[in-house]
Amino acid sequence: MAYISFQPSDYYSTNLYTGNYTGGSSEQVFTNIGFAPDLVWIKGRNATEKHIWTDTVRGATKTLSCSTNSAESTDAQYLKAFSSTGFTIGASNETNENGKLFASRSWKAGTTTGLSGGTITPTAYSFNATSGFGMYAYAGTSAAGTIAHGLGTAPECVIAKKVSGVDAWWMYHKDMGTANYGVLDTNAAIASNTGAWNDTAPTDTLIHLGDAGNTNSSSGSSTYIMYAFAPVKGFSAISSYRGNGNTDGPFIQTGFRPAFVMIKYHSAGNWYIFNNKALGYNPDNEMQYADLSNAEGTTDAIDFLSNGFKLRHTDTGYNANNETYYYIAFADFPFVSSNSKAGTAR
Repeated sequence: MAYISFQPSDYYSTNLYTGNYTGGSSEQVFTNIGFAPDLVWIKGRNATEKHIWTDTVRGATKTLSCSTNSAESTDAQYLKAFSSTGFTIGASNETNENGKLFASRSWKAGTTTGLSGGTITPTAYSFNATSGFGMYAYAGTSAAGTIAHGLGTAPECVIAKKVSGVDAWWMYHKDMGTANYGVLDTNAAIASNTGAWNDTAPTDTLIHLGDAGNTNSSSGSSTYIMYAFAPVKGFSAISSYRGNGNTDGPFIQTGFRPAFVMIKYHSAGNWYIFNNKALGYNPDNEMQYADLSNAEGTTDAIDFLSNGFKLRHTDTGYNANNETYYYIAFADFPFVSSNSKAGTAR
């Protein structure tokens, strides 16, 4: 029996490309994403350009960077427009510097009406119950409240960022616990604050927020964007593992060959991102860092297998002995697909 009735590439895509901006009005139009993207995350691979997050809820010219705690900025060139098959980038070194290598990560949402419930009403939103992904813009209230998400299944990863001012990116992950949060823009250890998620796990209908400034402050008319991910068997996995400090590291079963894996150590450590498009074969899956503007690292750290991933290095950032690590992963190919084909290792 197939895990999912759709192809993962219908809802998530990694795209590697080379910039062409040399001055003037240079642009690139990508029509190979495979769907109409609603969130696009771009980062230079061999350069120190910042991360660029753009989504359809805030608009194509509105940008955030997960390697800083800065407020939202407006730039007409980072990502100029979304389309039914991809997006357009323009005259920008951050997304299109001539000759430099870049990676884009795209997610599809798409439902923008019909959401109801909760005590905090989003000013705009887009979600997809099939893929378990949603985005919600809202104004902070400085009081415990709830936001309806429309995903039909409880999100197990939620990222909130104030767009109207400087504040850190806070993440809820089911295995971190409801009284804790991770900080996506730094390498800080997992920390405690019951005001982040009101010490309450998301339900099948609602995401809970407390009164913490980074997720729900009304000071200065604070506004936020929230990204929520619910697990979908064969497409996404949100969980944790224990390291063993060995080059024959732990195997983590996801139920699919990954296209994207992001890992965070419980203690201080970077947010490591691996994709399935880097040149070469296992374990040549080069890493980026969500909290840094650095170029890609080249350490051979991870194998992408037909039904999960396996650590191949002893770095404390992802495989110290008996330490806890949190991850979120998206599929390239399910272990059991709708066309009865079996997944293979990379």
